[in-house]
Amino acid sequence: MQHIIDRFVSYVTIDTESDASSNSTPSTAKQWDLANKLVEELKNIGLEDVTIDDKAYIMATLPSNVDHEVPTIGFISHFDTTPDFTGANVKPQIIPNYDGKDIILNAEQNIILSPSYFKDLLQYKGQTLITTDGTTLLGADDKAGITEIVTAMEFLVKNPEIKHGKIRIGFTPDEEIGRGAHHFNVEKFGAEWAYTMDGSQVGELEYENFNAAGAKITFKGKSVHPGYAKGKMINSMLIANDFINELPKGETPQETRGYQGFFHIHHLSGSIEETVLELIIRDHNKLKFEKRKELIQKIAKKINKKFAKQFGSAIVIAEVNDQYYNMKEKVVPVKYIVNIAETAMRELGIKPIIKPIRGGTDGCQLSYKGLPCPNIFAGGHNFHGKYEYVPVESMQKAVDVIIRIAELTAKGDYLKK
Repeated sequence: MQHIIDRFVSYVTIDTESDASSNSTPSTAKQWDLANKLVEELKNIGLEDVTIDDKAYIMATLPSNVDHEVPTIGFISHFDTTPDFTGANVKPQIIPNYDGKDIILNAEQNIILSPSYFKDLLQYKGQTLITTDGTTLLGADDKAGITEIVTAMEFLVKNPEIKHGKIRIGFTPDEEIGRGAHHFNVEKFGAEWAYTMDGSQVGELEYENFNAAGAKITFKGKSVHPGYAKGKMINSMLIANDFINELPKGETPQETRGYQGFFHIHHLSGSIEETVLELIIRDHNKLKFEKRKELIQKIAKKINKKFAKQFGSAIVIAEVNDQYYNMKEKVVPVKYIVNIAETAMRELGIKPIIKPIRGGTDGCQLSYKGLPCPNIFAGGHNFHGKYEYVPVESMQKAVDVIIRIAELTAKGDYLKK
């Protein structure tokens, strides 16, 4: 498994953090550093039709090695990392034969990865873990997925006795800021269906996800000397606080699970004159999703009515924009593509964990662009923070699943189920 470790480390030590405030694609120039490296690596392992466009979308082909018609399938991952936590100067730590005890990530800052808090760690006792040094994220989301796809393709190139149809792979920028599929050319990709390798623990297989929207709420105010403020000052920060208090109690990420939706406030900054609140809206149920968006406007309207005479114009401006929708609608009609992945896992001794994604992947948007695209585990845990880790054995299992899916598709047995 050393080749997996080496490949993964070579990816995560390149900073590819995306930036939602940027209008370019990719949103940060540094994403090109890994993108260009991947292009050369794909050529070196023997893939064909390796391309990268002016927006850093990478595609490549592993030609079919069978003489009968097989559907073209794809595997997709993203190479950017989240702007929620720094991905610069990542220093991975390799923990061989994990003993099930606390892992000191950073002694100086007393940062500890502990199974008493992160209980999933105990599943990987005796395995090799890759962790952070406690000062950055790791980047397994989704450089583990890239590692697995490249490794699987390399294995298939070197082992032509394993029969498979035509396989397309795609690597995208800016997934973490919701734009990974925006410029993905589905027609050029040319696959009948694909899988994103962008899930978490071993066995995850997902074809349902949240309907998603983002909201930016701007609150206006009036600044007056506090000594003379009676009846004159309007503090936009306090109005923002009133808005937050109008949101349903208990419907936050930390208080929900499964199919339960939420409102997630992720940014708040302001002064007396102006405060900006940013939040995301999530729900698996389309009707409930629409009602959540309506609630944002309803609260804004209520506060605007309250301050209509005092302020003279809208004191709350609510902008709500849809981001992606539940892929279930597009995947269920071709459910056999999920069955193939489930069968591949079972044949490899992996118990499938079929559940809804409490988030989204490129596959959500791609499914609505005509490329049905369920999500498969990449193996990492605790994404987007300093406690992120990935077991090497999990990445190897993901490689095995990719290879087995290719074999099963070539056999065509799934069409009989």
